[in-house]
Parts: sequence; C-alpha cells; structure tokens
Amino acid sequence: MKIAELHIYSHDLPVKNGPYTMANARVWALDTTLVKIVSDNGLIGWGETCPVGPTYAEAHAAGARAALVEMAPGLIGTEVLPLALHRRMDGLLNGHGYAKAAIDIAVHDLLGKHLGVPVSDLLGGAVSDKVPSYFATGVGAPDDIAKLAAEKMAEGYPRLQIKVGGRPVEIDIETIRKVWDVVKGSGMRLAVDGNRGWTTRDALRVSRECPEIPFIMEQPCNTIEDLRKIRPQVTHGIYMDENSTSLNTVISAAGTGLVDGFGMKVTRIGGLHPMRAFRDICEASNLPHTCDDSWGGDIIAAACTHIGATVRPDLLEGVWLAAPYIEGNYDPENGIRIEGGHIALPTGPGLGVVPDESLLGTPVASF
Repeated sequence: MKIAELHIYSHDLPVKNGPYTMANARVWALDTTLVKIVSDNGLIGWGETCPVGPTYAEAHAAGARAALVEMAPGLIGTEVLPLALHRRMDGLLNGHGYAKAAIDIAVHDLLGKHLGVPVSDLLGGAVSDKVPSYFATGVGAPDDIAKLAAEKMAEGYPRLQIKVGGRPVEIDIETIRKVWDVVKGSGMRLAVDGNRGWTTRDALRVSRECPEIPFIMEQPCNTIEDLRKIRPQVTHGIYMDENSTSLNTVISAAGTGLVDGFGMKVTRIGGLHPMRAFRDICEASNLPHTCDDSWGGDIIAAACTHIGATVRPDLLEGVWLAAPYIEGNYDPENGIRIEGGHIALPTGPGLGVVPDESLLGTPVASF
C-alpha cells in the first residue's frame, strides 16, 4: 500500500470564552492544519498539527504548511509504513517534526483502516478504554483559578495543571496556595506549569515558600541550563515540557536524572512513531509523563488518546485535549469528548474519527 494523493487543509479553531492565557501567549483563535492521505487502494487517512501560535515553540501554522508542501511531492509513492515514512521525510526535510507529525498520524490512521484495527493496537495495545485527562487552567486571578479548581474536581478530573508565569511571582504563589486549600485531601494531583515563564530565582522561591504542597513544577524556566541550575535546590519534582524537542533530548534528560517526568506533545516529537519510542524510554526509566498536544481538533485528540491508552497506568499523568475550549467536532458522531475527567478510547479502525470534509473547504494544496 502506497501514498497516491496528499491534500493539505487550513481550518480555523476559535477559542471558546477566550483568550486562553499562558505565561508567554494569549490565544484567541488558532489555525490548524489537516492532512488527508489517499492510498493506492482508495483508503483515506487523516492527520493534524496545530501549534499554539508562533511563540509557544519553534513552530507556527504557516510553517507547518510550508514544510508539508516541501515534502509532499517526494512522499507520493512512499509505502504506508511509519518507519519507512519517517526515513523518507527526514531525507526530504531536516527538522520540522511538528509538520511531519501530521503525515505520521495520517499514515497510522490509514494503516489501521487497512488492517482493520485501532491505532492503539498498532502502538502496542491499549491497557484501558477509559483514558484519564487533566485540565489546564490558564493564567488567571487566584480566586478565579481556585473556583475553577473546585469545578474541575467536581467534574472528576484526576489532575489539575495550574498555569503560572508572566506576572509577579507573589500572585503565582497565592494562586497555588488557594488551589491547594480547595483540593487538599481530594486526591487530585497538581502540576504547576510555568511554560518557561519563570526565572530560576522565581522557581526557587516558589519551591521554598510552598514546601508543604505536593505539586510538580512543569517547565518552570526557559532552558535546559536553567533546569540544571535549580535541580539540586528545589524540593518539588521537575517535569520537562517545551525543552523535550527530540528523543535525543529525552534520553539525555532521563539518563542524567535531570527531570522526574515529562509533559510530552505528540506533534512536537514528530508523531506517533517517535511517541511510541518516548513512551518506552519513560517506562524503562520509570518516569511518568503526559500524552497530549499543544492544540487541535478531533484528529489530534484521537491520536493523543490512542497513545495514552497504551501507557502503563501508573506512569500516565493524563491526556490533555483542547476539546473543552473548542466548539463542535470534525466528526459530529464520533468526535472526541471529555466526560467525567476521562476520555473514551475511540472505537473502529484507525483513529476512529472521520472528519466531515464539508467543514474544511477546499485544500490549500494537493498532490
């Protein structure tokens, strides 16, 4: 089975009740990129990539489409096999893993349909059909975030991620304390996510002033060098997120004991094929991690849920989806939803979701 056609779509995803606020970005709407691959036997696979604006990472929507256009002619005729595909893409374009991830996801969807199995089977097999999610609050006033924490705890989310940074650190400390007052004793796990927005000074202060609150610090500072500076001085666990841009970086961070876990994005690391390797590295090192993405609709949501369902349950920190911030679904019948803080593993072959193409309009490029 080989790639016969490749179509690229641009689609707007307005942020419900926006903006969504992080330390380094305020997001009102996002431009997602979908890829449709048609095989020589007529089957169709779908992929997606959606950077959260141009400042969250070294990625942006127009860059994704430019990279896909650069690779697409050379992918026609390629075997629909993940390893062969990645070697081919790397031979056509250096880097741009977030763009390659859309092709990778589409190929997994296509291969699953061809074999009549869900993508989770291709990734080693699901250990659960009910995958835990987590809620990320956005940066906000302490009382507002505490109120939101109470709501999400009542909904059944097992984990809450508190966004911090981009403001005086005293407000972040107040927010953490007020959230802890709400969730203490409930069993809800806490992550405090700086999105690279704290200085090492701020990170050290937060850890020293909140020693009794059991949270993990997710990507508190901007660089790996910053994490190395604070590592011996903080009393809280450190998770790497934005800095974990490749399997090589993950292996180094895990092997040297730099971090206690990861917040990992499927598209950042290049798709489901490298994400599978990442999962296995973490299991070998006994490191917990998430399986999520920066943003996106049903296609990314399904991909994250499938890989999340294969993770050893005690190591899965959850699957974050943009679904609560987006109106509607690409697939009105089988679209991915979070209910009771958990996600039902899609049924059916491939990803288990099929977009309504009438929602997407005309492709911006076809090959």
